[in-house]
Amino acid sequence: MNKTVAFIGLGNMGGGMAANLVRAGFAVNAFDLVDANLDAASEAGCRPVNCAKKAVEDVDYVVSMLPNGAIVENVYIDGDVLLDVIPKTALILDCSTIAPANSRRVGSEAEKRGLNFVDAPVSGGVAAAAAGTLAFMVGGTEANFENAKPVLDAMGANVFRAGDVGAGQVAKICNNMLLAIHMTGTAEALQLGMDNGLDPKVLSDIMLKSSGCNWSLEKYNPVPGVMDSVPSSNDYQPGFMVDLMLKDLSLAMEASVGSQSSIPMGTAARNLFNLHKNGGAEDKGLKDFSSIQQLYSKHGQ
Repeated sequence: MNKTVAFIGLGNMGGGMAANLVRAGFAVNAFDLVDANLDAASEAGCRPVNCAKKAVEDVDYVVSMLPNGAIVENVYIDGDVLLDVIPKTALILDCSTIAPANSRRVGSEAEKRGLNFVDAPVSGGVAAAAAGTLAFMVGGTEANFENAKPVLDAMGANVFRAGDVGAGQVAKICNNMLLAIHMTGTAEALQLGMDNGLDPKVLSDIMLKSSGCNWSLEKYNPVPGVMDSVPSSNDYQPGFMVDLMLKDLSLAMEASVGSQSSIPMGTAARNLFNLHKNGGAEDKGLKDFSSIQQLYSKHGQ
């Protein structure tokens, strides 16, 4: 008999993730506040539900993909109080990117009610969510991690246990801080080359075979026209928005305060993305984060 998943939050990431669960053979109760998202989920084979509490009735798993920690805590604890109605036999997987403290609070409240919980933030963006090739960074017990793997394997290509509850969020924060750092550095280096007469495609090819090679250069080149099928070659349509990168960098800064860690490059990256977002009349927060290239360009591209 098929296992049933309640999927809460069907935005840019959640919609593709829920569709992949259906393809893997799960029955999916889909809930979102946006009717268009529910319609898309229905077309993908999910069962649309107009109430979060109804969505979690008699399910084996609950997966949530929500915008921020306040909403996650509201859904599970302070508002809808889903923790009071989720079956005791179900496993909760929160795939939102939030502060570790948010995840630990939900995990603690779940444990008080005899429920099992993991935080499982993702890396890979909208394209990977649709393709089922996300990477998951999981925080939870070994037993809950093993129980979560069939669901996560249906939505991703790489699944890691980072540690106990909250550890998945820490891993995601560190990963995205590094992503921001090497994207800003890649954009800076490419612009220096272009300003001094180099073809960005030639320079990219050189650096890809040299010590400057990195993921941003290899998979997500920020200069328009250098690489096909990436946001820079589609007017920086996301992808992964500048606003979301700023959110993750802010989470990194919060974490660094709590642990008294020094993150000078992470702080510089956040400042650069903030300058980029607020530069000019255009709302650049909704552009892909690789549009940081425009901050360096003399012509704004």
